[in-house]
Amino acid sequence: MSWQPELEDLARREAMARAMGGPEKVARQHAGGRLTVRERVDGMLDAGSFHEVGAIAGKARYGADGELEEFTPSNCVMGRGKVDGRPVVVVGDDFTVRGGSADATIREKPIMAERMARELRLPIIRIIEGSGGGGSVKTIETTGRANLPGGIGGEQMYHLTGDNLSLVPVVGLGLGSVAGLGAARLAATHFSVMTKSSAMFVAGPPVVNALGPRQFTKQELGGWETQTRAGAVDHAVDSEEEAFAAARRFLSYLPSSVHELPVREACEDDPARVEEAWLSVIPREIRKTYRIRPLIEGMLDKGSVFEMGRYFGRSVVTALARLNGLPVAVIAGDPMFYAGSWTADACAKIIRFVDLADTFHLPVVHLMDCPGFMIGLEAEQRATIRWGVRAMAAINQSRVPWCTVILRNAFGVAGAIHQPAGRFSVRYAWPSARWGSLPLEGGIEAAYRADIEAADDPAAKLAEIEGRLQKLRSPLRTAEAFWAEEIIDPRQTRRLLCDFANYAERLREPGRIGRGVRP
Repeated sequence: MSWQPELEDLARREAMARAMGGPEKVARQHAGGRLTVRERVDGMLDAGSFHEVGAIAGKARYGADGELEEFTPSNCVMGRGKVDGRPVVVVGDDFTVRGGSADATIREKPIMAERMARELRLPIIRIIEGSGGGGSVKTIETTGRANLPGGIGGEQMYHLTGDNLSLVPVVGLGLGSVAGLGAARLAATHFSVMTKSSAMFVAGPPVVNALGPRQFTKQELGGWETQTRAGAVDHAVDSEEEAFAAARRFLSYLPSSVHELPVREACEDDPARVEEAWLSVIPREIRKTYRIRPLIEGMLDKGSVFEMGRYFGRSVVTALARLNGLPVAVIAGDPMFYAGSWTADACAKIIRFVDLADTFHLPVVHLMDCPGFMIGLEAEQRATIRWGVRAMAAINQSRVPWCTVILRNAFGVAGAIHQPAGRFSVRYAWPSARWGSLPLEGGIEAAYRADIEAADDPAAKLAEIEGRLQKLRSPLRTAEAFWAEEIIDPRQTRRLLCDFANYAERLREPGRIGRGVRP
């Protein structure tokens, strides 16, 4: 009288679940250049670490004798596993069953994955392909009712937008056509990555094209170029394997939850490394530009820089990196775009990134080169100042250690909010730094118009006034008033930043729950 028959029945059901939507659907998935959800889970996690939960959940059909005749597994695969030895929760859509639509799953499965991440204080990785919402319009007929405003959406949206984002790292991988609630699940993350053959949209081409008059392809409507430039997705890669690698690298900078601290690694890069080139990297001619990314790569630990959102808000660079082994969040002005001015998009990018740093206790390194908020008609139409005020609030409300190095420009309101106000922060300036309420260029003609027009040689008078004011604007003069605590030798920047990392580690406070990221 053993229980072997039941175990054999369990094994049979598990085999049916592993078959997913069947050989034909699996072959179609592979023919499209995409892995199945189980192959994705295996590729994302450490080998042999996946412990599936609810494998045999699905829809079964029984014969008159009560024996199982047919079984269609839920198209949600979820459970626990490890990434680089650290426990995580993973939840994935199975596109081979009903196209990944939520009307083919058991509603509690994706919700349980979110609850598991919250209660066990573990990062959650969402592998997304499909709508993840209510299915097609045919669902109304097959179920006999609409599934909103209740149903699967309510509690999922609670976890997506208000709970887990403020507690644990959330990663989303868009690996096919992602629409509706699936798009919300991908956007409501701390880091999102999509393959370049994928697409994401609130509603796909059939719905949008029905509205006319223009007709869109998937790539035109929601391809990687559209979504990364809009800021809806952080990163795009050529293959699913690259997506897994990006997710693993992102998680390496963060703690498992807000109740822990990021892990400091051993660093082989000399913290006192001197870079002679930095002494002349900033051009003396203000209209000439320079490349900021080589500076970021040089100041931080070699090979540690992981940029986020490169194609959105391009006048600002945001990246995770390590400083003498300590994970930090890096913000830098990029003079190649709008001279580093903060656009509405750049402000939105800063808000989200500062929230990420504050939530997970990452010290901030700000390499400042900002001539102010973007000006002009388009800037006004985009409500740049409102987004700018939001960025100012995010910076001022942050509680993590902050170090600013003013490389060149710091003008206007945007220049003033280069670090949190009202508390201790470290601030350095290179000799190339220049600041004030307004740049001299263009302002002299307005402020000294009468003197210039009255002069025998207006051009000479303008040059005389400019020379006089340039001397007064020297950062050394400002340092006399202790506005810039230290004017530093650019070649010593890495050493000073590593000193900041050493004291910043002492100031971090575990157990603080951040505000989370606004999706």
